[in-house]
Amino acid sequence: MQVDILVAEIGSTTTLVNAFQGVDGQEPGDETPFGGDPVLWGQGQAATSVLEGDVRVGLRGAIEDLCRKKGVESIDYREMLASSSAAGGLKMTVHGLVYDMTARAAKEAALGAGAIIHQVTAGLLRRSDLEKLREIRPNIIMLAGGVDHGERETAIANAERIRDLGLAIPVLYAGNVDNQGEMRLLFKNSAMPLYLVENVYPRIDDLQVEPARRVIQAAFEEHIVHAPGMEHVRDMVGGPIIPTPGAVMECAKLLYESLGDLMVLDVGGATTDLHSVTAGSEEIARISISPEPLAKRTVEGDLGVYVNMKNLVALIGEEKLEAELGFPPEEAMAAYRFIPKTEKELQFVERLTREAVLLATERHAGHIRYVYGPGGRSTLAEGKDLKEVKYIIGTGGALTRLPRRVEIMKAIAQHNETGIFLFPPESAAILVDNDYIMASLGVLSKKYPKTALKLLQKSLGLVA
Repeated sequence: MQVDILVAEIGSTTTLVNAFQGVDGQEPGDETPFGGDPVLWGQGQAATSVLEGDVRVGLRGAIEDLCRKKGVESIDYREMLASSSAAGGLKMTVHGLVYDMTARAAKEAALGAGAIIHQVTAGLLRRSDLEKLREIRPNIIMLAGGVDHGERETAIANAERIRDLGLAIPVLYAGNVDNQGEMRLLFKNSAMPLYLVENVYPRIDDLQVEPARRVIQAAFEEHIVHAPGMEHVRDMVGGPIIPTPGAVMECAKLLYESLGDLMVLDVGGATTDLHSVTAGSEEIARISISPEPLAKRTVEGDLGVYVNMKNLVALIGEEKLEAELGFPPEEAMAAYRFIPKTEKELQFVERLTREAVLLATERHAGHIRYVYGPGGRSTLAEGKDLKEVKYIIGTGGALTRLPRRVEIMKAIAQHNETGIFLFPPESAAILVDNDYIMASLGVLSKKYPKTALKLLQKSLGLVA
């Protein structure tokens, strides 16, 4: 059987492949409206084999599973693309000058690219910071600091200390443009590859994170093939390889161009990711105390409905949860194994998912602050404004498969009783990634954006 494109999602435990037909190979150079009819042909999955030392084993297993499901002996494909969160995902450390300015800007760039942030520092790196960095052994070290033509010495001193660690880890510098020549000299004979990019915070109250995000994903693609178990991935994957959370962000940005302001929720077994693409309202912009990126991602490492279910139970409160469910939560927790099977397990997981959605939105969204001074009370806004969001989209296992997934997402607007959170309005439409392919389409969009958009519209029920 011949298919056009296979997109692999290489996860920590599972490798998934999505097969697509009707993908026009001429699209990148075609400026005419896309009139083809791409389809999701099938899905297969298998256990990820990074720990066995060769990711190809899991990839082949997922393709064999796809063949069994489709009743064919074998599959040939024109091209394979991939996203990966295996081998620890995209691990990064971020080092800036002032926490609320350059360090935060660098963190926004890294998260939006799909990174898992293991360390954020501000100011001169201490010995304890360097020791922790050595223990983390990130995939990429990101250095920032100083607006353009501003403070220079902190970033230079931090670069020298990082270089002297002697780690063969790529360094991305996204700070004061005046330091770029110095950075080239510092890392000229180092084992640490250097990437130079535009300043993430070039002027006060000006975030410029997209150039850094693009370079982070390029650096990840270049160096992920050296991770344990991933050395031979290029034997099968010829197209882009990007971090899986970054692929979801790419898909969200693609959809924003078509639909406008939106947010995407991904509730998983270990974490809950929230991506928003919105400039917010002019009303809030006038009273905002700090800039926010157009596209923002937050990841909540304590809000997972399987690995972190005990934490979610504690956040809700056991007595309150028992009163809501009508049975002790321990009954569901004792037998629950990632995929709910009984009615009680479904009720339990849906309640945990609702809590994860509400808390993740609270942490992602901005809020109104009241400040009192000699002139009376002033109203300020801090954080990401979601008030202009027109679409709330659910992806991931929980929000694409649970029976009450739409009701869970509708609860967001109703959760803002005090009105202090900059939440989406009740009029925001709820959409579901029914085919569970947003991550794959984010990868596909790097080469075939029109095809990816049409497939996404189908999965969301926007077109037949």
